[in-house]
Amino acid sequence: MSDQHGQFSICFWGVRGSVACPGSQTVRYGGNTACIEMRVGGERLIFDGGTGLRNLGQQMLPEMPVKANMFFTHSHWDHIQGFPFFVPAFVPGNQFKIHGAIAPNGSTIEQRLNDQMLHPNFPVPLQIMGATLEFCDIEVGEVVKIGEVEISNAMLNHPGEAIGYRVSYRGHAAAYVSDTEHFPGRLDENVLRLAQDADVMIYDCTYTDAEYYDAKSSKIGWGHSTWQEAVKLAKAADVKQLVIFHHDPTHTDDFMDDIVCQTSAALPSSIVAKEGMVLNLIKETSPIAAAV
Repeated sequence: MSDQHGQFSICFWGVRGSVACPGSQTVRYGGNTACIEMRVGGERLIFDGGTGLRNLGQQMLPEMPVKANMFFTHSHWDHIQGFPFFVPAFVPGNQFKIHGAIAPNGSTIEQRLNDQMLHPNFPVPLQIMGATLEFCDIEVGEVVKIGEVEISNAMLNHPGEAIGYRVSYRGHAAAYVSDTEHFPGRLDENVLRLAQDADVMIYDCTYTDAEYYDAKSSKIGWGHSTWQEAVKLAKAADVKQLVIFHHDPTHTDDFMDDIVCQTSAALPSSIVAKEGMVLNLIKETSPIAAAV
């Protein structure tokens, strides 16, 4: 990385939703839950701390001391379970600024991360972590500025509430929209605002329309969306590249291959997220996926 201040890259460390699903049928797309790393203008931003965060932490160890800003969409288990296994947080000299909105019950992101590490649920409390941890409560609609980078947010449609983020830097933008359920018959104005003219929109496509509207096992009200709705949003917001994300744990590699074919036909600029995939928003003329 010769020019970090001219960089805007996105690395996918966990792409699943609900629960980690390692196994022989999820090798190619990955089985870890939500965790995305952005390197923007010399800053390291981490979005969500699902089980993919453990692997990111291992990759960071040779770079220590390290610092990063972490942003949580919400605190459902699949988005925080990697945090107790994030080794850099235990090492003195490292610095992490942790952002999250206050939950409907009034609890802060610090309280929720602390609670999952309390006995008897976990043997080591959060207070054992040796890195410098600064917790920041953010308001819905607030803009956080880190150097030249701006991180805005908006409320999403998810049980227990969740927020989506938009990261902006030198005329480029990436929208991270997980977890959210679409509104049948209309487009979500909050999502449209986050995604408008973005280089990349990473969107919760847990289900297909067939699964979502299935008469025998409908997923309506479960808090997640479909790739078909993602395509509608991407077109309406003039997104340059749609990233299918938050894959259902029952969706095998073969199933995801079918999703690739279907989404590519519906929107040629769309791609399906895989663990280890990297997008470069600035160094390429257009966002291009590449394997690490």
